[in-house]
Parts: sequence; structure tokens; C-alpha cells
Amino acid sequence: MFTGIISALGAVRRIDPIGAGRDMRLVIAAPPAFLADPPVALGASIACSGCCLTVVESGPDWFAVDASAETLAHTKLGGWREGSPVNLERSLRMGDELGGHIVSGHVDGVGEAVSATPENASTRWIFRVPHPLARFIAAKGSIAVDGISLTVNEVQGDTFGVNIIPHTAAVTSLGTTRPGDRINIEIDMLARYVARLADSREAEAGTP
Repeated sequence: MFTGIISALGAVRRIDPIGAGRDMRLVIAAPPAFLADPPVALGASIACSGCCLTVVESGPDWFAVDASAETLAHTKLGGWREGSPVNLERSLRMGDELGGHIVSGHVDGVGEAVSATPENASTRWIFRVPHPLARFIAAKGSIAVDGISLTVNEVQGDTFGVNIIPHTAAVTSLGTTRPGDRINIEIDMLARYVARLADSREAEAGTP
């Protein structure tokens, strides 16, 4: 589990094919302090732009993870290149501050950055999500965009808006995101289960 509070900004250092398949090993550069406190262990989970991946190798300023063809096909990781920015978060430990919201690290779909408009001291971003995910997004609810916990301002059809303050832009990949870029989307876990419960009740009500 994660909180959606990004603790470091890394970058893809190298991408290596694994075997004869389409799986890839991603080597990600990261600040030494991120990996050292506490020391990252093999098998540890790290959220990489919202995608929970397992550490298979590490060094003082890098770590490596394996991404399956399935993961590459259904997240923005399939479009990563050397130098691509990566939002990093270590897994939640008992007693840690829950500064964002509960994030599983399981990407629900790939959306698109639509527009960015300066608004007072922040920037109003509009993102588009795959149609099946739109029903799970509500104004003033939480959502994870590339692993970043954000509060939804408004929802219109398949799009939603958020405000990004300068600090968030400076310490995450949103600082270099541009309209048209792909984004990993994870809907709020609570919204998922509330919708599931509502569907179940509707199905029961419709049963003769």
C-alpha cells in the first residue's frame, strides 16, 4: 500500500529486454537518500509513477524492476524511454503518516493530459480517463495521477480537473507533463467498493 505522496523524483536510466519475450527490466535512477533510509531490500515494493513494482537489483543511486508485457501494455510504462521521469514512493509502513489517501499501486487505466491553465498561484489541469473509469470519479474525491494523490475539483463526462500547486509541480513529473501526454490513473479504492455495493443492490432490487 501507498499514500500517493511522492517522496522522490527518479528517471529511467536503462531499459533491457528480458529473455525472448516482451518483458522488460527497468533500471531507474533515484536519489541515494530515497534508497538508503531505510535501505531498500530486494523484493521491496516501490510505486513507480503509480505502478507497484518489485525491486530485483539495486545500487547506491539506482534500482531495477521487472515489468511484464501485461504491465507495459496497460500502463504508461510501455512508452517510457531513457530519461523519462518517474514518481517514486516507498511502500507504507505501520505508523507512517497517511498524508494522501490509500493507494494500491494497481493502475486502473491510462488517461491523457488535456490542458493546463494558470489559475492564481496554481495550475488547473484537465485530464481525460477511459470511459469505464469516469463513474468512479467524484468532485472533492481522491484520485491518483501517475501515483500522485490529488483532490478532484470537478468532473465533466470523461474529464476531471485538479489544481496543482508549484511545490507539487517541482517535485513530481507533473512539472514536465504536457497536454497530450499519457498518465497512469488509479481510482479511489473507496469509490470502487461503494460502486460495487450500489451495483449489487440494484441487481438485487431488479431480481423478481
